[in-house]
Amino acid sequence: MSVKYSIIIPVYNEEKVLDKCYEEVKKTAEKFDDKYEIVFVNDGSVDKSLDMLKDIAKSDKTVKVVSFSRNFGHQPAVSAGMKEAVGEALIILDADLQDPPEVVHEMIKKWKEGYDIVYGKRSKRAGEKPLKKFTAFLYYRFLARITGLNIPKDTGDFRLISRKAADAIINMPEKNRYLRGMNTWVGFKQIEVLYDRSARAAGETKYTMKKMVKLASDGIISNTNFPLSFIMSLGIFFGVMSFLGYVAVLTLQLLGIIANPIYWMFPSLGLCLGIVLMALGIIGIYLGRVYDEVKDRPIYIISEKINFE
Repeated sequence: MSVKYSIIIPVYNEEKVLDKCYEEVKKTAEKFDDKYEIVFVNDGSVDKSLDMLKDIAKSDKTVKVVSFSRNFGHQPAVSAGMKEAVGEALIILDADLQDPPEVVHEMIKKWKEGYDIVYGKRSKRAGEKPLKKFTAFLYYRFLARITGLNIPKDTGDFRLISRKAADAIINMPEKNRYLRGMNTWVGFKQIEVLYDRSARAAGETKYTMKKMVKLASDGIISNTNFPLSFIMSLGIFFGVMSFLGYVAVLTLQLLGIIANPIYWMFPSLGLCLGIVLMALGIIGIYLGRVYDEVKDRPIYIISEKINFE
């Protein structure tokens, strides 16, 4: 009998919560109406996570383990899980148990109703600082505005994806992956499931500020050229303003109000130089992304697979 449900769980230094994660996910999976697999993706953990996963996989053949050669990041880890999983419905879940596994049953109901992507939308977010909630609130709304994609607000990667939708996402070749945007871009029939997000069961978040900024920039740069068009518009605006400034200075000089216009030129020149440098910086970011694509390196390297036929 073929596998119907694949639960994909990326893991990075989660030794404190891994046993509880497996216990809760297993409890949820045993209530499924068909065959399932649990695919853990070890994203180059340097603690005991891999050893623990090997012990779990040894005692439970429904558990499969994909282990990276080093830490490649959360989005590549999820992508690897999607590629290696064989289920008809793929369920993405973080190991920290902030997204309750029991919500998966509601997602499956929606999938059986004909939805290809069922994403979890957070109605409450326990254990998160007000600053993080506020910045997330602003970011998702800004992203939706500039990309033209109706990326669901207040969501993460916790979702169910049908096989055909997952295959479409897997076949997208970009290296800097922002899966939430890619899920929206591929289309298909989508719906939300509301849930309350809990605090971490144990340990600390692995999404550092640097990683959060990287993910946020991926969301913008991978889905829109807005920064390039905006900086061009900004450059035109300041160019016009500078020209008007020069006209004003010339007029004041002709009227004898000011004697030396050079004092007005320095600020405008500095402003123009700043805009040019900003534009070059943004163009450089996009060129860097093009360079990543041209190199065509894999987004991850697997060093070991366990319980795969």
